[in-house]
Amino acid sequence: MNGAPSRGVQLLGSLVVALAIVAVAIAIVTAKFGSTSAAEREVQEERLEQREEILEERLEMLERDR
Repeated sequence: MNGAPSRGVQLLGSLVVALAIVAVAIAIVTAKFGSTSAAEREVQEERLEQREEILEERLEMLERDR
């Protein structure tokens, strides 16, 4: 092996970074515009949870492929 990370590791890293960017963006927007309604916060949290679930599913697929 040449020491380069595998595609799975690269994909995992990319997904983790993408999730972190989304979380930071939500935090910045929320802080910038002040408090939001409970319904809006719930929608934001639901979207974040969906992204986390997608990430977990992709991680499981990567593990199965190994």
